[in-house]
Amino acid sequence: MYIVVTGAAGFVGSNLVRGLNDRGETDIIAVDNLARADKFRNLVDCDFAEYLDKEEFLVRLAAGDFEDDIAAVLHQGACSDTMETDGRYMMRNNYRYSLDLLEYCQNNDIPFLYASSASVYGGGRTFVEQRAHEAPLNVYGYSKFLFDQHVRRTLAERTAPIVGFRYFNVYGPREAHKQRMASVAFHFFHQYRAEGRVRLFAGSGGYAAGEQRRDFIAVRDVVAVNLDFLDGGDRSGIYNVGTGRAQSFNEVAVAVINACRKAAGEAPLSLVDLVRSGVIEYVEFPAALVGKYQSFTQADLSALRAAGYAARMHSVEEGVAAYVEWLMAQEATPVVA
Repeated sequence: MYIVVTGAAGFVGSNLVRGLNDRGETDIIAVDNLARADKFRNLVDCDFAEYLDKEEFLVRLAAGDFEDDIAAVLHQGACSDTMETDGRYMMRNNYRYSLDLLEYCQNNDIPFLYASSASVYGGGRTFVEQRAHEAPLNVYGYSKFLFDQHVRRTLAERTAPIVGFRYFNVYGPREAHKQRMASVAFHFFHQYRAEGRVRLFAGSGGYAAGEQRRDFIAVRDVVAVNLDFLDGGDRSGIYNVGTGRAQSFNEVAVAVINACRKAAGEAPLSLVDLVRSGVIEYVEFPAALVGKYQSFTQADLSALRAAGYAARMHSVEEGVAAYVEWLMAQEATPVVA
């Protein structure tokens, strides 16, 4: 029996494949679209039984090629570009494709775990998995919201587990291919290494410079949640996946810089010292993001905890330090982007 991971060459998908490998699972079908060929690097150290293009996979499902051979589907594939303006493409890729996979899984009693997004909450201040708090600000968030709505209508008559994970701001290994959509931790690291400084947004949305706050979650915690639900019997629903704690962009920048300083044998510096010395500087908030930017996110983890997930999430200070160590190792021996 195979575990299918869609978006397998992407950020969360490749970390899931690696996580499955780490516990001895190699009967995996990796599904993705390698039109962006550089994503292959994310899979170089992963083992799986088969790779299929995302469109070929749907064709083969419809043809019955995998009848009774699939144990579960971990659906991570999506266009995650929040600045994408082609709504037809976004809906076809994120909504319709997900509908087709869910229908197949329900018709064949296959557990379906999928990536949703905290973007469904838009600019709100309450991050609870309820319709009243959902108002996406862009078509990416809307595509995720619309599929979540379909899932809600399906849950009462489901034939197998359906689990949606609303990822908050995920960072960690294997995200380089995302380029401008990679995490701020990734960009801060490369800015500091190249220029000896880090640039953050000036004050916006009522927040002081660099004090916009997000719930930043390490990808290893995202993988742990997925694998727990994969193992965890008949749990279904839509769940926030974050740390439950909002931390500022300033905190991320300080964590990145001090992790780099530690590696160089240098003492840590405070935010005040880093700003005073020009290592942290603030730039004008982009006009293109006005009205489309979440200045604050913080996952309410009540539903996730009630569903039995008890593991502690890593703080920015812990997670970023480990990520910087990984990035530096890649600089020394570049294998996985």
